[in-house]
Amino acid sequence: MDRLFHKLEEKVERKIDEVFHRDHHHEEDGQQQQQQQHEESDSHAHFSEPIQQQNEARQNHRFQSFAPPSSGGVKWYVDGASYFWAVSVALEQARESIYILDWWLSPELYLRRPPSRNEQYRLDHMLRAAADRGVKVHIIVYKEVTQALTLDSAHTRHHLEGMHPNIKVFRHPDHIPTVNDARADIESEIQSLSKRLNAAALSRVSGDALKTLYGSAGDVVLYWAHHEKLCIVDRKMAFMGGLDMCFGRWDTNSHPIADAHPGDLDSIIFPGQDYNNARIYDFEGVDDWDHNKLDRTQSSRMGWSDISMSLNGSIVNNLIDHFSDRWNFIFQQKYNGKDPGKYEPVPSSTGGIVGQEEGASAGGYGHRTSNLSIQLCRSCTEWSAGHPTEHSIANAYIEAIGNARHFVYIENQFFITATSDEQHPVGNKIGRAIVDRITRAHQSGEEFRVIVLMPAVPAFAGDLKSDGALGTRAIMEFQYNSINRGGHSIMEALQQQGIDDPRRYITFYNLRNYDRINTSTTMRRVENESGVNYENARREHDDMVGAGAYPYGERSGVQDGGYGGQYERYQEATNDAKDMTWDSISACYMDAGPDLHNAPWDGDEESELNAFVSEELYIHSKVLIADDQLVICGSANLNDRSQLGTHDSEIAVVIEGGETIESSMNGQSYQASKFASTLRRQLFRKHLGLLPHQPHDRPNANWTPIDRDPQQYDFGSPADRLVHDPMSREFWDLWTGTARSNTEIFNKVFHPVPSDHVRNWEQYDDFFSRHFIIPGAEDDLSDDEKRGRVAYGHVVREEFPGGVRELKDWLSRVRGTLVEMPLEFLIELGQDLAKEGVSLNKFTETVYT
Repeated sequence: MDRLFHKLEEKVERKIDEVFHRDHHHEEDGQQQQQQQHEESDSHAHFSEPIQQQNEARQNHRFQSFAPPSSGGVKWYVDGASYFWAVSVALEQARESIYILDWWLSPELYLRRPPSRNEQYRLDHMLRAAADRGVKVHIIVYKEVTQALTLDSAHTRHHLEGMHPNIKVFRHPDHIPTVNDARADIESEIQSLSKRLNAAALSRVSGDALKTLYGSAGDVVLYWAHHEKLCIVDRKMAFMGGLDMCFGRWDTNSHPIADAHPGDLDSIIFPGQDYNNARIYDFEGVDDWDHNKLDRTQSSRMGWSDISMSLNGSIVNNLIDHFSDRWNFIFQQKYNGKDPGKYEPVPSSTGGIVGQEEGASAGGYGHRTSNLSIQLCRSCTEWSAGHPTEHSIANAYIEAIGNARHFVYIENQFFITATSDEQHPVGNKIGRAIVDRITRAHQSGEEFRVIVLMPAVPAFAGDLKSDGALGTRAIMEFQYNSINRGGHSIMEALQQQGIDDPRRYITFYNLRNYDRINTSTTMRRVENESGVNYENARREHDDMVGAGAYPYGERSGVQDGGYGGQYERYQEATNDAKDMTWDSISACYMDAGPDLHNAPWDGDEESELNAFVSEELYIHSKVLIADDQLVICGSANLNDRSQLGTHDSEIAVVIEGGETIESSMNGQSYQASKFASTLRRQLFRKHLGLLPHQPHDRPNANWTPIDRDPQQYDFGSPADRLVHDPMSREFWDLWTGTARSNTEIFNKVFHPVPSDHVRNWEQYDDFFSRHFIIPGAEDDLSDDEKRGRVAYGHVVREEFPGGVRELKDWLSRVRGTLVEMPLEFLIELGQDLAKEGVSLNKFTETVYT
């Protein structure tokens, strides 16, 4: 019977491969063998004895976490430039081991910029150099459903393992359908799907067909992902937070969204796939790092705002144990029998974590530690880790909100939560905790505030009105129903408690910025002199700095002679070109930045006006700060996928205590945690434009790992004094006034959506559609319809009869990137914002929450 079962299963797997034209000629995972091993073995057999004890000890730990409270030092990093620099320092000094957990890992990611001067700091080069030194490298990445995501974890594994035998890469989970799913009607439905699924296709496919596509583990359909971001070096120092080591994440604090360099191609900062705008085109063909459809002379990139940390001390033991637990579970389930001797288990921490309130120190790695109290929490379950369900991150969020005395600051990629069981399918009750805490404050007459920052639009491509944006609108509908719509949202629940104006207690914000693409006459002069198109020369530059990725037979334009020396010819012609135009003007909205009116431009006014662009600044952070005393930071989003435990796997740390500083709270003297307060102040100052622009090639002490330098912060500076008291009237006037002013300016200049000017589809067309040509939808417009429109993200010309001078008068008033969240966007549609999507199958509902 077992043999028949596996023959049927192999047949189904083969058929799905045929349907989707999967290329598995490198992949020899022995999937039917893995399935048999998994079913014949105890799912908990990977536990060491201490790990087995976790499930018993967990009930006695705070938040019901597998890990008890610990301690150590922590250093924060706001945005990718500083974080990836610190990671590069640690990888360079690694001597024994490197452990990496990532949702997506791009081997060709540059940890330092510009790439032309930092090839040794490309991730795959650094890992190979470490392996050459004898370092053992272990990596776990999420194995995606290739029709739904473009991560190409197969490329990650084959490329890295092909570089050195010391590098081992696991992919998990395998999406293998059960025999019960192998029915002719389902097979026919799968065959009808396109090679690449989109939201519209997902919403119209039966749950049975999608179950077949995603596969299952026991009773769980594998819609979920491994979402942790973790790097441990020499088992002594760790890096974690919201940043995957992948394309599109590296960014500076001023978030330049233009990267055209007609005067010097070697100044390119975002090569190849790293120049990405997910609102225009999703990542595609990521195994070819130069594959990018975005024309950077016409379209901006999308900035990426994120938070991560480095840690040392006892807390590293907990992180080692989480990694070894994950590795050994996958090893036992999938890799143990397929290639004997190639892979081996990873040992747990020497100090252990079970039954101890303090693990043995993972010290000896530098001297920069402190007495911070730190506890590791996670979301995991049987499919992801072989454990009973744990949702200690959600427990920590709820307790932190309930215990907050003054304020809660949340910065997160998503905001999907429930105040009651009436909001099915949303299950996490973080929203209920917010309602309860605000209600308590209102009833007792306390000053209390919740500030939430989140993206204006999820990072999916397409016009919000199109069928292809059903998934985007579904997520937006769930978020609006969490905030102020649908009958059970946070604001509606507060109104039911007698709070007429909930915005007195809770407010929501987005981030947005602008830039100017350097398409000045310098570009045309060099093109004419060299006979080379700028974009062709740029692609060859990108291919050159990426060519080192392909020493094992992968194709490269340079190696193939695909561009014929266009980079060299273009670059030689720049020797006689004196390009005075700035390649980015993002520093203009930062503290002490240059006056936009003085930004030089080599060209006429019309061409300069056409060069201004704007995009949402994408918030990918996963942080909560309460009372300047407590920080929760990790990989977990504020939604069901991250919080329930049964869905995506996640990690986060709860950080408290440590050194205190004199501060203020609501005008009163206040002792704040130095770590929590400086992180919150840094974030507020960045969003308000109260930080100076930090050049990508001028690192400071905040760009190094925790063992090198302590955190630096300019206490008492004029900018610091503006944000040190988050409950003062002066701060609140500055915060709300900046957001309101920036929102007004962006609405006039760029007509972005979402916007409170747009309450229905008719207003959407009038405010947005009639002004823009959307990438990918050009063929839907006639020549007459295109006339008078501009490319998506560019200036609405009719707003500025006074030309570029008038435009600069408006944009020069922008400070930072903070804008109001438009809570009235499409509100007249009621519950029909995503009616075509979420109502057609339960899969759509569950996956998007």
